[in-house]
Amino acid sequence: MDRIAVRGGRTLQGTIHISGAKNAALPLMTAGLLSEEPLTLTNVPDLADIGTLARVMEELGTGIGFEPDPAAPGNHGRRLTIDGGKVRAHVAPYDLVRKMRASILVLGPLLARFGQAKVSLPGGCAIGTRPVDLHLKGMQQLGAAIDLQDGYVIARAPKGLAGARIRLPFVSVGATENLLMAATLAKGETVIENAAREPEIADLADCLCAMGARIEGAGSSRLTIQGVDALSGATHAVIPDRIEAGSYAVAAGITGGAITLEGARADHLGALIEVLDRIHIAVEEVPGGLHVRPKNGRHGGIDIETQPHPGFPTDLQAQIMALLTVADGASSIHESIFENRFMHVPELMRMGADITLKGAVAVIRGVPRLKGAPVMATDLRASISLVLAGLAAEGETVVNRVYHLDRGYERVEEKLGACGADIRRLSD
Repeated sequence: MDRIAVRGGRTLQGTIHISGAKNAALPLMTAGLLSEEPLTLTNVPDLADIGTLARVMEELGTGIGFEPDPAAPGNHGRRLTIDGGKVRAHVAPYDLVRKMRASILVLGPLLARFGQAKVSLPGGCAIGTRPVDLHLKGMQQLGAAIDLQDGYVIARAPKGLAGARIRLPFVSVGATENLLMAATLAKGETVIENAAREPEIADLADCLCAMGARIEGAGSSRLTIQGVDALSGATHAVIPDRIEAGSYAVAAGITGGAITLEGARADHLGALIEVLDRIHIAVEEVPGGLHVRPKNGRHGGIDIETQPHPGFPTDLQAQIMALLTVADGASSIHESIFENRFMHVPELMRMGADITLKGAVAVIRGVPRLKGAPVMATDLRASISLVLAGLAAEGETVVNRVYHLDRGYERVEEKLGACGADIRRLSD
């Protein structure tokens, strides 16, 4: 099992190209099931999660073709063609779905286009329960009959789906995406209220509109969809990964360095940019991206609460915590999205961090320096937080179980190494 070794103490300088967003690419891939014509996605990151979903879709009979993306800088990113015209099966089996919860996103497209779907329940999740009941209740409101049998969701709509007014009881990115895709082929008008507002959902809506969907309100909490009879093929570029960009912005801050994030977008990172500014780290728009550099003085303490977009993203909570461990004074982070997303805390404490947990709140008291130690990644974002902590630590940090990292970060050693980090992958 691979590990990553980081020797800290180096100030990072240079440019990092930001890959396409994993959390945008996954729903975009399943959108290819909505049409008989090919959907081509560009700027698709080369990640384990992308490969997992590709296997799920191949199991359904979908044609999947990867090739290099000639438009992507520095040989980053791939071009993916999804041929939904070859779909013959409507069953997504447990052995594949259990590896990644995003596989549930095949449910809406299969149900909308074929009137039936059998999708395994995803099972547990390291960072929380993340139930799929909102997905299922929304499909029922669109007219589907839903049964749960032997760990599978069996959904039927033999006469097709019908538009409805759906109000989500709480904001859910996955449910919003699944219902949005299903509604594109439903008869009549669908309104989704209290919809998630993440940039990845707006990107999905843009792609669906390019395929012929009629959607209004993308990026707002109220989506209005007029169903159409069929969707066509299209070509769509995946947006840059705001969570990867935020992680590398923290890498600049935690090492006192200056990094240009090529392709990153300020409009996707407003909450993080505000937090970094308050702790004396400047983020400036430059042609083609963002430049991150230290301002005068050490990082100060701050209080943060994770919130749905446009609030501070839970997917950057672990990374900003790593930075706050070496800030002046005390900080607090209230995790309001997931109930079990502080599993990186004991590992940071092994490196000398001073952190106290009080329920859903972590109190962080900054220390002058962290010390390298062997640590273990417990989930995707925890793994990058430990790498970031290692960049600032004295001595060597070895991060175990980095298969989590490979799910969501493309070429992390190469990207950080090009900016001067002493980082290498160790294989057993």
